[in-house]
Amino acid sequence: MNGLFPFELIAASRFLREGRMQTIFIISGIMIGVAVIVFMSAMLASMQQNFIKRILTSQPQVQLLVPEQIARPLRMQAPETETALIQRPTQRVLSIDQWPKIRDQMRAVEGVMVVSPSVSGSALAVRGNANRAISIVGMDPAVYYEIVKIPDYIVAGDAQIDTDDIIIGTELARDLGANTGDKLTVRAASGSSRILTIKGIVDLGNKGVNQRATFVMLRTAQSLLSLIGGVTTIDLRIDDVYAAETLAQQIQASIPIQADSWIKTNAQFFTAVHAQGTANTLIRLFVGLSVASGIAAVLVVSVIQRSKDIGILRAMGTSRSQVLRIFLIQGGLLALIGSLFGSALGGEAAILYHNYTRQADGSELFPLVLGPGLFVGSVLLATLTGVVAAIVPALRAAKLDPVVAIRG
Repeated sequence: MNGLFPFELIAASRFLREGRMQTIFIISGIMIGVAVIVFMSAMLASMQQNFIKRILTSQPQVQLLVPEQIARPLRMQAPETETALIQRPTQRVLSIDQWPKIRDQMRAVEGVMVVSPSVSGSALAVRGNANRAISIVGMDPAVYYEIVKIPDYIVAGDAQIDTDDIIIGTELARDLGANTGDKLTVRAASGSSRILTIKGIVDLGNKGVNQRATFVMLRTAQSLLSLIGGVTTIDLRIDDVYAAETLAQQIQASIPIQADSWIKTNAQFFTAVHAQGTANTLIRLFVGLSVASGIAAVLVVSVIQRSKDIGILRAMGTSRSQVLRIFLIQGGLLALIGSLFGSALGGEAAILYHNYTRQADGSELFPLVLGPGLFVGSVLLATLTGVVAAIVPALRAAKLDPVVAIRG
């Protein structure tokens, strides 16, 4: 016998053809189970990738901030002096100390692709009788847009701004009754004010953010917030987005600065993703167990029904190992055929769901991720499960005594 086991393959195929109804039922069960696994895996991967893409293109992956100001008691106090109440100091808009040096250090860090200094603070936007509290981000568009993809989220106007221009969120534009080309008076707590022209309106996918978010040139924000020559944040884009928290901790340990990663600021999202992943794994496990149980049950029945055939084969010189391989091949063939049809069914169901499930404006709910690796992995896993499920029936068939089996 060569490595392809032709005799065992022919015998296994014949047994499956003779028990046609059993074979069809078990293949149908495997097909449905694999289709469920493929469909759910595709949906989960698509939603996760869509969420991560949305988060990573609307905020920095690592952000360096001025350390929080903390009040400390005096070190030298008389023993009889009662300690006064230590109050939290007012958090003022401060520049990062020696920020050009830190910027250059970050550019030299392995894995850091883009470094963008920026200024952020609070102000008041006034248009006619309407006014709203806003959050200003002053940046250099040429660099900042490589981290936060503002041009991708522009719904009106343009993302290219000058010193007298401003980009505002969709909700803020609606609250102020403003549109592109309109003028806004922006007043900071320092008393500085400036009349700016709305150059673009952006939708960052979050109502709260869209109510406050505004973007101006770096020098414009520095002037408004009385922070000439300073920056309040240094934003980073890195090549390995899942290493953001590790990198942030390393930076914070080496430089006296606060470093926040997108993983830390989106902890609830990661909790939800982890819960979804756990649920998907459990579903795969239970579906796999049901498929394995079905294959094992069918093969056990097949061993009982074909005990005489097995006895005759053994009497004609078929070895125990050959009988063992016959039933292992049966399990593998059942799983392989069922998983091929199931993968196709699951992929088609995912495509149909993606095509017919739309947002209110008619756009796609999320980009569909349906790579060949999902199908190949599902087929291989199901085939392996079928072979493993066939081990017990195969061992039982191999142990049959030919004389006892023929007598029945």
